[in-house]
Amino acid sequence: MSVTRLLSLLFICGAVHAAPPPVSVSDLVIGQVAPLSGVLAKTGKQMVAGGQIYFDHINAQGGINGRKIRVLIKDDGYKVDETVRLTRELIESDKALALFGFAGTGNIAELLKLSVLKEANIPLVAPYTGGEPLRSPFNPYIFHVRAGYGDEAEAMVNQLATIGIKNIAVFYQNDPFGLAGLAGVEAAAARHGAQIVSKASYEKNTENVEQAVNAIAKAGPQAVIMISITKSTAAFIQRFRKLNESALLFSISVVNVNDLVELVGTTSLRGIGITQVAPSPTSGVLATAREYRTLLKKYAPQEEPSYTSFEEFLGAKVLVEGLRCSGANPTRQKLMEALASIKNFDLGGHDITFGENNRIGSKFVEVTMINGAGKLKK
Repeated sequence: MSVTRLLSLLFICGAVHAAPPPVSVSDLVIGQVAPLSGVLAKTGKQMVAGGQIYFDHINAQGGINGRKIRVLIKDDGYKVDETVRLTRELIESDKALALFGFAGTGNIAELLKLSVLKEANIPLVAPYTGGEPLRSPFNPYIFHVRAGYGDEAEAMVNQLATIGIKNIAVFYQNDPFGLAGLAGVEAAAARHGAQIVSKASYEKNTENVEQAVNAIAKAGPQAVIMISITKSTAAFIQRFRKLNESALLFSISVVNVNDLVELVGTTSLRGIGITQVAPSPTSGVLATAREYRTLLKKYAPQEEPSYTSFEEFLGAKVLVEGLRCSGANPTRQKLMEALASIKNFDLGGHDITFGENNRIGSKFVEVTMINGAGKLKK
């Protein structure tokens, strides 16, 4: 390791476990529960790919302090009870040092409700959710690398308000994820003097959106904000556009534009806004985006660049930095201390900062639009 790199690590990690460690051949076990089947399967596979390409890259360089990262991946199908069961399995049977990249506000909220993370004293890094119940009240176990749904709602409502649109409807998933997003829109609307003229939901793990479509179309909103996953968002757009061609449509960041194009086609998608909580994965300016695309091509050539996999790539970089700062024989407690000590960590043009009482590493949000070719533009 170069002197410059060592000084950089000491600056980022503070004084946490800075002594040079002996080499160990045992693996650093990381547990990941992801929706690899069911309605969120494509998202889950992109999540896994984004983290895995960086872990593979680190292992190819010799690992961390001579130890390889071994990621154990389990499929919960986006089902809450499976998330809990598999997380306990990773903690108790597999002896995971850390958890990484879970999905679902309600799924992770259940882990908090049952004190699964607290009892194991284990960190969860880079969950793919911006749900406020996972952020407030403060808990020390979840390290977020993305902005919250409240931040995304503020960006959407603010953009609508600047062009004079004040009558808004909300389409949302009827679970903690959707309710967290709805609460964010309601708060943002109140700040900007906007009126929510209709709120309609659909049930998790379904695409039964017909009632919601009819209720929202009847209210005649100027814009609709969709707090929903990709398949249900596609179903809503297809049906709603038959009843209302003029209302502006905005979606939260968990929606994947490539999958939307596959499900809906480009005609109905033109002009739809999508908030993003990570920089563009296709950026030619950001060093971390260029690194991501290089590693994606090398380790997962079948995958196209996406915001989803890029977000988890960034999360993997944060977890690796925490592992490096944890010393030769990291424990769950040492890792949590190391992660909490990360300040102004430059991932390559995108910074992450935690703290003793802060687990929200980034507040980055930007609004992108889908163009006529089905591509995102700022």
